Amino acid sequence: MKKQHFVIHSIAVAALAMMAAQAQAQDVVKIGHVGPVSGAQAHYGKDNENGVRMAIEDLNAKGVTIAGKKVKLELVAEDDAADPKQGTAAAQKLCDAKVAGVVGHLNSGTTIPASTVYNQCGLPHITPSATNPKLTQQGYKTTFRLLANDNALGAGLALHASNNLKLKKIAIIDDRTAYGQGVAEVFKKTATEKGIQIVDEQFTTDKATDFMAILTAIKSKAPDGIFYGGMDPQAGPMLRQMEQLGLANVKFFGGDGICTAKLAELSGGAKTLGNVTCAEGGASLDKMPGGKAWKDRYDKKYPGQFQVYSPYTYDAVHVLVDAMQRANSTDPKVYLAKLKDASYQGVTTKIGFEADGELKNPAMTLYTYKDGKKLPL
Repeated sequence: MKKQHFVIHSIAVAALAMMAAQAQAQDVVKIGHVGPVSGAQAHYGKDNENGVRMAIEDLNAKGVTIAGKKVKLELVAEDDAADPKQGTAAAQKLCDAKVAGVVGHLNSGTTIPASTVYNQCGLPHITPSATNPKLTQQGYKTTFRLLANDNALGAGLALHASNNLKLKKIAIIDDRTAYGQGVAEVFKKTATEKGIQIVDEQFTTDKATDFMAILTAIKSKAPDGIFYGGMDPQAGPMLRQMEQLGLANVKFFGGDGICTAKLAELSGGAKTLGNVTCAEGGASLDKMPGGKAWKDRYDKKYPGQFQVYSPYTYDAVHVLVDAMQRANSTDPKVYLAKLKDASYQGVTTKIGFEADGELKNPAMTLYTYKDGKKLPL
């Protein structure tokens, strides 16, 4: 009896050892993410990283098999603090870490220089949010974008200002970043073509918080609207200061950089928040194929952290893994061809890419704010 018990015990130990060996033999596939998780834009970066983390957890729970072998996905997260130099340093770290693919970066100003690094090391990256058209105009085969670029956003806002709001005089401010200048230039071009007079052009930085001098200069030109090319840490205080200067009736426009839930908080309850029209690439959450159900799950995992782009980072991870599965390889040089011919039904849309890495048939949505809440227009 004791001998039988010993044999059974030995078999159980051997089985556990085999299971442990199999678990250890399971390949780890590293997915990189880069965004500003520190500094004034940290709320964007954390939201984006949450989307990547959620996708990896979902895929691991479901079980991922590539080339007939189970793999475990692992997040390698880097912080670029929305700084171009930190962005290229983070990109090089991910290349050196031999990650299989990258989701990021957030800003055009970090993504454009980082894309050169990824191109040099042959590493595919999908940006969920960098909208400057110059990103894909570089011709890098490793660069992909999951939403409409500034040509759509800036033009859409200018057409709305002209066709729907019938504005005649608009002032433009930009933060001198690749994103801010890019979207402002497109807005200006389209607005001018529609007969809108650009009465003033002012510049600030993506670190500024005091805009009284440039807003005072703009006020003297009596504009119907102000377009701001930049991000919400500047747009919020700008809206407060517009109200203080008696510009409470002036319409305020911006791209996806200001189009966040946090803008209401950053504007400090200013009445001018109700004058905001902002544009986002992609459909509103309610109109995304899986948007509402996904958002419910996200809010349970990360309450109060949703901003804009996490559904896109979530989809970006799935698109990378889908390409690896179809290629039967996690080697970027092998699965890159499958990434180019993606046809993946994501949370945000049906995802496929043009030859230059732009999203096929990108949607665009205009938003406004009512009672402090961001709503599709």
